[in-house]
Amino acid sequence: MSDLLSQLAADQLVSRIWGRDTATFARSGGTPAVHDAIRNRLGWLDAPETAASQIGVLEAFAGDVRADGLTHACLLGMGGSSLCAEVLRDVPAARSAGLALTVLDTTDERAIREATEALEPARTLFLVASKSGSTIEVSALERHFWSEMTREAGDAAGRHFAAITDPGTPLAALAAEKHYRRLFLNAPDIGGRYSVLSLFGLVPAALLGLDLATLVESSRTMAAACREEGSGNPGLALGAFLAEHALAGRDKLTIVLPDAWRTLGAWIEQLVAESTGKDGRGVLPVVDEPLGAIHEYREDRAFVAVLTPEAKEERAFAELLERARRPVHRLTPTVTGLGAEFFRWEFATAVAGAAIGVNPFDEPNVREAKVRTQAQLDARRATGRFQLDPPFDRRQGYLRRAHRPEADPAPAPASGPYLAILDYLPSDPRRLDLVRRLRGALRETDHTVSTHGIGPRYLHSTGQYHKGGPATGRFVLLTAADASATPVPGTDYTFNTLKQAQALGDFDALVAAGRDVVHYHIEDPGADVSETLENLLRHL
Repeated sequence: MSDLLSQLAADQLVSRIWGRDTATFARSGGTPAVHDAIRNRLGWLDAPETAASQIGVLEAFAGDVRADGLTHACLLGMGGSSLCAEVLRDVPAARSAGLALTVLDTTDERAIREATEALEPARTLFLVASKSGSTIEVSALERHFWSEMTREAGDAAGRHFAAITDPGTPLAALAAEKHYRRLFLNAPDIGGRYSVLSLFGLVPAALLGLDLATLVESSRTMAAACREEGSGNPGLALGAFLAEHALAGRDKLTIVLPDAWRTLGAWIEQLVAESTGKDGRGVLPVVDEPLGAIHEYREDRAFVAVLTPEAKEERAFAELLERARRPVHRLTPTVTGLGAEFFRWEFATAVAGAAIGVNPFDEPNVREAKVRTQAQLDARRATGRFQLDPPFDRRQGYLRRAHRPEADPAPAPASGPYLAILDYLPSDPRRLDLVRRLRGALRETDHTVSTHGIGPRYLHSTGQYHKGGPATGRFVLLTAADASATPVPGTDYTFNTLKQAQALGDFDALVAAGRDVVHYHIEDPGADVSETLENLLRHL
């Protein structure tokens, strides 16, 4: 048992979490408002038990949808509500007859156009998911697909829509006004990134035809195990591992996953990064990185290896790490234990936040990027153009601008630097593999720790860590001209305009946080974006 794990057990951290002791997470005591906010984010502890009582209703809903001839679901969401659905769709699990599921968490013209062109209106259910009910990306997507469906189905369009949101939100009102097929009101004391075992995860799971009883029972079993006050508590052990190494400067949490479980990495990334990345501290998950030689990995890394029975390459890699005395925490999930892994990571993240001294249930820097996005939209509305400070310089085939912060007289952080690729380029599945290979090459060349965030989805994930975590990041923001401009109904902008405003707003937020950021923009919508990207990243 590590020293930190022993200390957390001696401090009865587990009992305090289950007892809803808000002081466990309030930084420097906190105001009454802070304690109230934390108290209103602890409902995830009850989610496994609550879920057990909802199985019948959810299975009946999915059955009614299928009985009406609907064969496809399209989830419109951001952050936890979209990432959990991707895991449920992609990770192997027992399932029966269910709907095919598309997840749209984007404002990208190409992705939205392709989804629209593939649409079979008579057979599609749109699931609109937003805790706040006012998320700008979700609202824009809902407006677009409502327009498409009313053109096809007229007054019956509402039968093709369902919503998941908190009580009293604008989305709840909209669903009633438009006569959605179903409105699911989630428990309001569950934050978005902790919502996978609530209706935000369970409704997509039911539509996919997953065995809800098995999913929920595995989460209940894990929740019971996470009540133990010692090393036998799987969530406490994982959380102590994350915190111990982050406090020692090994804050680059490298997640080793078999291919079949790859989408779990993106869900872990948003949970851990957004929960812990604040007050100049945090744990940075490094996901979807190809495996390499042990000497390529700097000493500021810790590793969690998810070792399923088929994960032979990953198991061999973990053994090499252990022989090299690198910190490795092994997890051995099963195909019937996905619910358990969700709860394990939620509990571990709460433990890690408490141990490193941050509140894991707030996201103080996320709103800043939203405000600056709106400021860019307002500037364009008022002047006809975005506000660029600093302006672009023209280069060979692209535009470039950068912000280099002044030297900080404060002591350098204990952890090493990382490179964050912030990718707002037009959607292209091939680019994911290209960037993955380039990240491996950068690590092999100079041991670079890198992450890859797809905009705007990363704004609801690692975006908090970028601005609130340790000031060790170098940020490469990538945008490009789109070949189309699809209007967002009821607004004065297109999806192209919204995505550009989000990229520019995040650039402004990074500058305000004193980060080192460079922005490349490709002007030609017909350019080979992948070729340009490869040249840029290889010559950083």
